[in-house]
Amino acid sequence: MSGKTVHIGCGAGFAGDRWDAAIPIVATLATREGPRYLMYETLAERTLALAQQAKIEDPSKGYSPYLERILRPVLAKAKESGIRVVSNFGAANPTAGAKRILEMAKEDGIAGLKVAVVEGDDLTTVMTEGDIRGHKAVEGLAMPEGKLVAANVYLGAQAIADALAMGADVVVVGRCADPALALGPLIHEHGWTLDDLDRIAAGTMCGHLLECGAQVTGGYFADPGYKDVPDFGHVGFPIAEVQADGTVTITKADKTGGLVSHRTVKEQLLYEMHDPGNYLTPDVVLDITGVAIEEVGPDRVRITGAKGKQRPPTLKATVSFEGGWLGEGEITYAGPNARRRAELAIDVLRTRARDLGTNWPLRFDLIGTVSTFDGDGGDLRSGSDWNDDGEYRVRMATKGPDKQIAQWIADEVLSLYCSGPAGGGGVRHRIVPQITTASILVDRARVSASARLVEESA
Repeated sequence: MSGKTVHIGCGAGFAGDRWDAAIPIVATLATREGPRYLMYETLAERTLALAQQAKIEDPSKGYSPYLERILRPVLAKAKESGIRVVSNFGAANPTAGAKRILEMAKEDGIAGLKVAVVEGDDLTTVMTEGDIRGHKAVEGLAMPEGKLVAANVYLGAQAIADALAMGADVVVVGRCADPALALGPLIHEHGWTLDDLDRIAAGTMCGHLLECGAQVTGGYFADPGYKDVPDFGHVGFPIAEVQADGTVTITKADKTGGLVSHRTVKEQLLYEMHDPGNYLTPDVVLDITGVAIEEVGPDRVRITGAKGKQRPPTLKATVSFEGGWLGEGEITYAGPNARRRAELAIDVLRTRARDLGTNWPLRFDLIGTVSTFDGDGGDLRSGSDWNDDGEYRVRMATKGPDKQIAQWIADEVLSLYCSGPAGGGGVRHRIVPQITTASILVDRARVSASARLVEESA
């Protein structure tokens, strides 16, 4: 077991996170001693399904469209400073993502960059569609009927550690458990084995704290007057310091805003955790019920006491299907009698949609009233009194299998400019493909994760 401290920073908590978030992370890590890593978590369920669709249309695509935007600003500095990168921005096509990184390295004069990919998450390579559909959805719902788009299983951390053992400077992963992005480097650096359950649990907890980026440093936490966060516009992203015994200390990038406190850590620790005593991951069942959280300095919180139980016999997989088309549009009415004009616009839209001969479901919102809490029928809005004067924004949305009908209905909002009530403006309308997902549990013996180096830049 090593006696070193491993430093892991997180540069993104989702695909569209701030492009420059990793710059102060890398600048800070460059001043630290010991192994240093930068992880990016960029892959939601529907993000992966959209990436699969992009790969079908163009086999050279399918990795995160944000890859270059978030990695390029720090790639040269990371390589120069010995900071290694681990991310799931490989999405549906890790190899293509790795090749784009190598192209970036060549374009920017970064010599000797080694890039590895982790593969094995795509179930369609080892199962037929019938096999996949033969699994029951975890949610208890029937498997969706649309065309199968993707089926990806959540991999664990070992293949990431294997990639790092090959000398990779950048590890590109497709679907894996989010905490594995941190656990993989910790297994590699500290020499942990998967049967060392408490340390694997501690590494999983570390990854869980980091995986949402700024959420553990004040993002999403902030609530003015109740939970204030200093210099929130420059919120810093987190860095974890992890000891060989599993002690985790959360801090953040130097010279940034934000806050690391026992409260920010507790909120993120419990985030999306269905059972604090049995948090299921591919590598371990994490138990945080005995965890101790202690503020040990400004923006420094130490977490100890994670416990691990034997990993589950199955792996979770997300299965994605084509789900038709969403058509939506918005228009604003403001000034005297604005609410009544907006309600008239809704009546016109409802009539026009039905005249198209479709029985697709329709939703009408009157933003400025109670739209967030209302149902599709607008019962809360109709049951309350609202000022006639003011400003209100009408939104109509519909969903169904026919792209052309979705477009026609969305276009009806645009037509309100001249064919609707007086004074409408600020129209926005669009149609977007929809993805329906289901979660299944797959025997882990059906899945084989592996790592390989793609090539080395000149």
